[in-house]
Amino acid sequence: MSLFSSRFMRSAALAVGLTLSAGGAAEAADLENTLYLELKDGRVVIELRPDLAPNHVARIKELAREGFYDGIVFHRVIDGFMAQGGDPTGTGMGGSDKPDLKAEFSAEKHVRGTLSMARSGHPDSANSQFFIVFADAPWLDRQYTVWGQVVSGMEYVDMIKKGAGQNGSVTDPDQIVSMKVAADVEG
Repeated sequence: MSLFSSRFMRSAALAVGLTLSAGGAAEAADLENTLYLELKDGRVVIELRPDLAPNHVARIKELAREGFYDGIVFHRVIDGFMAQGGDPTGTGMGGSDKPDLKAEFSAEKHVRGTLSMARSGHPDSANSQFFIVFADAPWLDRQYTVWGQVVSGMEYVDMIKKGAGQNGSVTDPDQIVSMKVAADVEG
């Protein structure tokens, strides 16, 4: 790695709250507020945003620590828009056995790599389902609870199998290999 690219990587990593290991790989700076989402193609590092959505972040971490997300599919994936998962039934109609959450809408923008909670038509119906946007989606702003941002590995999110038709339903969908709180892996 050249001196220029090494300095650039370090600057870029610091700008998103990561540190670099001796080998140049990005690692999370705040392990308690970082998720490691393992997909078939590689690891996605997600910065949690308790400053925006403390109750949703607490729920995501609780479910991740229980292993709830491990093996769950991305049942709805629309090319150029988003990948949705977190439903144990794989139909888009299910959730965890925990109560639904009150919305924590914010002014945070839905930009490439943003994670938000999926919900029904009622604002306070989010439970365990979430989505990751592939591209900026300003029409979602202030409508869905933003709880995280991909800081590394978005190229692996881009590789999630896409669905067909307008609803993005996926035949033989990709699954979450595992989703863990980084503090439980690195600690």
